[in-house]
Amino acid sequence: MRNNRFLSAILMLLVAAFACQFARTPSAPSTPSPQQVDATSTPAANEYTNSDYGVRLRYPEGWTSKPGTDGYIIMFMSPGEEVYASLWIQPARDQDTPESLVKATKDAFAKSYTDLKVIDNAKSKIGNGQAAWTSIFTATSQNRVLKFNVTAAIYGGQSFFMVSSADPSAYDQRADDLNALIKSMTLEKPKLYGDIPRDQALIYEGGESTNLDEYDPAKTHSGGDKRIFSGLVTFDPKLNLIPDLAEAWDVSADGMTYTFHLRKNARFHSGRAVVAQDFVYSWERAANPKTKSDTVLTYLGDIVGVAEMKSGKADHISGLKAVDEHTLQVTIDAPKPYFLLKLTYPTGYVLDKTNVEIGKEWVRKPNGTGPYKLTRWDSFKVMIYERNMDYHLGPPSVPYIIVRLYTGDALRLYETGDIDITGVSSYSVPRITDPKEPLSKDVVKGVGLCTSYIVLDTSKPPFDDLKVRQAFALAFNRQQYIQSVTNGVALPAEGLYPPGLPGYDPNFKGLDFDPTRARQLLKESKYGSAAKLPPITFTQGGFGTDVYPGTAALAQMWQKTLGVQINVENIEPNKYSTLLHAGVHGQIFTGGWCADYPDPENFADALFHTGAPENNGHYSNSALDSILEQARTERDVTKRMALYQQAQQIIVQDAPVIFTSHSLSYILVKPYVKGYVYSPIDTPLERYLWLDWSDQPK
Repeated sequence: MRNNRFLSAILMLLVAAFACQFARTPSAPSTPSPQQVDATSTPAANEYTNSDYGVRLRYPEGWTSKPGTDGYIIMFMSPGEEVYASLWIQPARDQDTPESLVKATKDAFAKSYTDLKVIDNAKSKIGNGQAAWTSIFTATSQNRVLKFNVTAAIYGGQSFFMVSSADPSAYDQRADDLNALIKSMTLEKPKLYGDIPRDQALIYEGGESTNLDEYDPAKTHSGGDKRIFSGLVTFDPKLNLIPDLAEAWDVSADGMTYTFHLRKNARFHSGRAVVAQDFVYSWERAANPKTKSDTVLTYLGDIVGVAEMKSGKADHISGLKAVDEHTLQVTIDAPKPYFLLKLTYPTGYVLDKTNVEIGKEWVRKPNGTGPYKLTRWDSFKVMIYERNMDYHLGPPSVPYIIVRLYTGDALRLYETGDIDITGVSSYSVPRITDPKEPLSKDVVKGVGLCTSYIVLDTSKPPFDDLKVRQAFALAFNRQQYIQSVTNGVALPAEGLYPPGLPGYDPNFKGLDFDPTRARQLLKESKYGSAAKLPPITFTQGGFGTDVYPGTAALAQMWQKTLGVQINVENIEPNKYSTLLHAGVHGQIFTGGWCADYPDPENFADALFHTGAPENNGHYSNSALDSILEQARTERDVTKRMALYQQAQQIIVQDAPVIFTSHSLSYILVKPYVKGYVYSPIDTPLERYLWLDWSDQPK
């Protein structure tokens, strides 16, 4: 069965077009102009070209066109708009033929129109002799007879439809024009943005931050751009730690000194060799207080001297030494089994000093070392990456990556073939996982290493009181929240660690919904009742007066169970993380953490140790700190995991945050994208992929 949504869109468009026709007073077709009947005249034809889809055509003199919406690419109208012709493009399936496409379209018409009579139904040809199928038929709508022409062709994995309609007399009057329009349609190899062959590009839909710090590896909170930049080590898609710019390393007997041996073929995109001093520059830049990095202590803070430089007490990182051009020595403050894992985060990536020093806009023209070069960035339109043929681990198979910025709904773009990979919102998961849904065969799913939570700032009343925090936690109905906010597409978060992370305990029970106990704890607090609590502000990333469903659900639960009123304030999403780190937020704010590396230290220590840069709720517990510090250097894996279990128990009982959910991921991947493996941690995945269009419909 053809995509019913696609056919419905065609029908809806035609109904709207007919409504416009019927609203006008019917008139006889216009008399051809002298130019139209003068055999000696040669009027220039109007050209339409869409290289993205590989389609060219000419429309007759006097006809007009307008860009498409709601699924069609472009619409053509005859003079007086008696005849409409719209061009539709959809991905073709293996079993599709031009004839089957036209039949499916007619079948859809038959369900919405009456008295369908076929006038002609046969093979046809369009420009360059391309095989097509054309059906001409009449049908009745609103007691009026209409005449249709549906012509379909397949080329390059895409199905092309030209759907035309008119009053029969108008259709016959313009038949020559209409036939010329259809036959002029030429299909060729698509080229994106002028010269990129469609079958050589991997296409995503995305957004753009106006905060340029998010593109700076030393400052980013969003994971950085691992296509452009790289570091000493990295993860493969299965989360195995592997060498990157360092081909090997040695670790001293005491576990505190790492000696990295850089690859001699490592180059920046400019062609300059990467040397050890580049890492010294990059890491000292991150630690320089003028850089204002919120991530340097989290990911590089184990290195001796980083904290001192960050605080302004030192001009250099004492634990960092360029032994020679290809040897980097790093000394850390204690033997820590997770240290290498931290270097996979962008804060540890290498930068080119000359590039960085061109000014704040340097991130728009980055000179990285990764598998792809950023060759074009048109703000709010497109970012184009080209493979780095000199990449030290070998050039990627996919020549181009295109990120179309703010081009529409990602799921719809995937359905129309405009993008190749996309995540699926929880709202759409039931549909795309339905076995009857054609897209279901493209679904890749997995459990993410993410935990969502709500932060209760322990430094601000009323959450300076443990019993108030526990009351808010016990007034939270986790199952109801997941069902109403995530459409059931998430796992309940009883504690800190997500499933799949070392240290996760499936039997762990947190502070579950208990309204009676919640109200009792609020009475026992130093505030005594909801009426005596200070005004409470909930900060979220958003605009104007918008309130996210999750925020609204929480506020409603707390109001219903505790009688507490919550005020909601929005912070511009592009600046949300920066402002949270600066302390600009209410007593409650949304939070969440996805693993940067698969170790519980990345959650417990990074988020809840006293004074940790990511501890934005200012929580502090000396007993917890002691356990976390012991776990940092514990080499026995069993004992280490037991310590993190103790840490989780303390955190949950102290309720500095309310854990809400763990993510489930659903990704759509086109069949011609090969090698895709779901990874719960962001990895430079594209260098493992390749494109194979050989089994796509021709």
